[in-house]
Amino acid sequence: MSAPWKDVLLENVPTGPVAARIYNGEGMKKAAPIVLYLHGGAFLDTEHAIDRPVAASLAEAGAIVVAADYSSGNHNAFPQVLECAYGILAYLGNKRNMLALGGAKKSLLFVAGEESGGNVAAGVALKARDQMPGSLDGQVLISPLLDPFMGSKSFLQAEESGMRERWTEGWNRYLGFLGGVCHPYAAPRYCSRLSGLAPALVLTAEDDPLRDEGMEYGSRLKGAGVRVRQQVLPAGTGWPTIYGGQSKDKPSWQQDVCCCFKSFVEDVQA
Repeated sequence: MSAPWKDVLLENVPTGPVAARIYNGEGMKKAAPIVLYLHGGAFLDTEHAIDRPVAASLAEAGAIVVAADYSSGNHNAFPQVLECAYGILAYLGNKRNMLALGGAKKSLLFVAGEESGGNVAAGVALKARDQMPGSLDGQVLISPLLDPFMGSKSFLQAEESGMRERWTEGWNRYLGFLGGVCHPYAAPRYCSRLSGLAPALVLTAEDDPLRDEGMEYGSRLKGAGVRVRQQVLPAGTGWPTIYGGQSKDKPSWQQDVCCCFKSFVEDVQA
């Protein structure tokens, strides 16, 4: 699965110019949804000019997907990463009609990310609720890395996927010595106020070490009155490869991500 893309520079982002790769899905309709995509990489990956299969999957659903370089200029540290990502979202909200073919003032605006990018996406959704209410139409959290204590039952599978040490290192990089774990934007799982957030799509899989923390967060969102669509895909799709983990199965999850996102957009539009 692939989607045409082009590299651009977003020059007027509040925190400074940001490089981005914009994916345009085939068969886009007028006023296509716009998605700010935040890549994963355990809070360690800073490379932006590479193929992003998750971003391509979202674009195949008919969206304009902006895969922005939100992390390389700030060393993957909180709160700088969060501020940069939020600034990009605000920029896209104001400039949505000036993006690639298909964008319009009435285009829906989403934030999406997998793994560590899912954490930042959840934090951005919280900040958007607090500082520009009503501007964000949905959040897409794909195996979000939400628990800095890494204590869920499913996390026991982290050794099998080869991710435990990487996630430990990544959390230390992201939170540093600032006590960021106490801030709800840094660790949304521990946020005590979840009402008023944009609708959420939470995706994971049975063989995903991050399954339990993602599902728990989705349940808490539901309990706070947020519209939530949750789905746990079956094992065997090579799901851990979505964030660089090891799997004995050949990756076949891209079409599932595309279909789930497409259905979610239809729900939001309804």
